[in-house]
Formats: sequence, C-alpha cells, structure tokens
Amino acid sequence: MDLDVFAAAHRHEWDRLEELLGRRRRLTGDEADELVGLYQRTATHLSLVQSSAPDPALIGRLTTLVARARSAVAGARTASWRDVARFFTSAFPAAVYRSRHWWVPTALLSTAVAAAVGWWIASHPEVQSAIGAPEALRSMTRPGGQYETYYSSHPAASFAAQVWTNNAQAAAMCLVLGVFLGLPVLWVLWQNVLNLGIGLGLMGSAGRLDTFLGLILPHGLLELTAVFIAAGTGLRLGWTVIDPGPRSRRTALAEEGRAAIGMAIGLAVVLFVSGAIEGFVTPSGLPTWARITIGIVAELLFLAYIYGVGRRAALGGETGDLEAADRSATLPTAA
Repeated sequence: MDLDVFAAAHRHEWDRLEELLGRRRRLTGDEADELVGLYQRTATHLSLVQSSAPDPALIGRLTTLVARARSAVAGARTASWRDVARFFTSAFPAAVYRSRHWWVPTALLSTAVAAAVGWWIASHPEVQSAIGAPEALRSMTRPGGQYETYYSSHPAASFAAQVWTNNAQAAAMCLVLGVFLGLPVLWVLWQNVLNLGIGLGLMGSAGRLDTFLGLILPHGLLELTAVFIAAGTGLRLGWTVIDPGPRSRRTALAEEGRAAIGMAIGLAVVLFVSGAIEGFVTPSGLPTWARITIGIVAELLFLAYIYGVGRRAALGGETGDLEAADRSATLPTAA
C-alpha cells in the first residue's frame, strides 16, 4: 500500500472527524451520525495502516482520533456493581467453561501422575531414603506428626490467609506466564503434582493413606481444581502464541490474555473458599466423613456453576473478554 496516496485520499475524513470532536456545542443529529460513520472508517484505516504500512506518526494520530471518537460515541463510564454481577454470572464461568478442553485433561493427567509418583515412592524404600532420613520420615508420617499438625500449626484465620495468598499467586503465575509457550506453567504444575505424590507415597508407605486423604480431600478438591484450571488456561494461552486460529496473533493474544486476567480474579475467589475450608474445616474436630462431605459439596457446587451457568453464558456468545463496547475495534481476519 502506498502510504502517501492512502493518507491523501482519506486525510479530509480524519480532519473532519477531528473537527467534529473539537466542537464545544452539542452535535446535531446529522453531525452525530457523521461522527459515528467517520469513527468506524477511521478505525478501519488504523487497522490497515498497522498491518500494511506501519508509520509511527500516522498510527499515533489515528490511534488518538479513534480513542477520542470511541469515547464520544460510546461515552465514558466507570466500573459499577453491574460489571461485578456480569463477571460472576457470565464472564468468569464462561471463560472457565470455554477452557474445559484444556484444564480437564490437565486435571486427569496430573492426578494420574501424582498417583504414579505416590505408588513409586510407597513401593521403593530406596526412594524414601533419598527423600529424607528414616527418623525424619517417621516424624512426618506418625500419628500427630507433621502431616497432621501442619493444618493446625497456626491460628485458623492467619493460616487460611497464608494458604489463599500462596495458592492465588501460583494460579496467577500459571495464567500470566502461559504466554511464554506454557513452559513456566508446566513447572508450576509439576511442583504441585510432585508435592501431592510425595505425600501420598510417604503416608501410604506408613499405612496411613486414609488419614492423608481425610486431611487433603476437604479443601484439596476445590483447591486443585482451581490450580488445574489456571494451568490448563495458561497452556491454552501458550498455544495461542503458536496457533492463533482465524484471528491475528496480536488480536488473539489480547482477547485470550484479557480473559485469563479475569480468570485470575475469579479463581482467587475460588481459592479463598478452599483456603477457608483448609483453615477452619480440615483441622476441625469434625468426623472425617463430615469434612470430606464438605469438600465434595463445595467441589460439586463449583462444577455445577461452571457447567450450568458457564455453559449457558458461553452458548450465548460470552467469552470472558471485555464487553464489545470496551474493546478496541478490529478487522476480521480470514484463515
């Protein structure tokens, strides 16, 4: 594209749009319609210049014009409780539902690997010796040992807050670092799987696997689901770098990245619930069956939320991205 010819052909439209935006008086109906039309055409011009003949000066002018026109057309607004309601009743569950083909296999494979690691450790005494000295391992796995006292070693409220902070950070790392082809996500996921497998193996070798599961299941079901969702979504974001589909790579990363950031907020709430269970329910004096039941109910409610509310929102076109009025104008891209 000849940039000089293109600019000469459309400069009068940009000048007219700038003139309308500079009007201090209220626009007439015809002028408002003209402004909308010029805004749409200028947004198209900006996309063409960015993709075909990037020129910093021209891109800067058109970007400013489009932003000002968009504000004039759509009107500036501030976040409200309506946005919060939309996020939790539509955007977040839809984003999680749309990522299910990534996080469900991630969850199944990770659980299988953790079980395999646990079996390997439990059935190979030499591996247990490599993990720690026999006396140290007995101190961890005996009744009243470290695995049991860990959940009651601090006041419930501070322990729940600490657990929530650590897990929310891990989930956010998976979501944000997924853009690096998903490699950091695999590392974070492996650390979680390895820790779970070691616990299964050591407590299983001591004949106390039932005690371990009674401690881990009440909060672990929801907590691990949130981590798997974060990891699966991070891997999906990494794959978007490789294969953006029919969208341009830049547009695809922007859309999926915004949805991932929103998911980090939603998963922080989910992890807050699991942290509360870990801090107040897991170390409580409730019978094991009651504690596990609470964990199962919390997990089933979350899955019903995702596959009920989320599926309905996704089928309605919700992606978890910003609302259309809050997104920049883009051109469709053919595959």
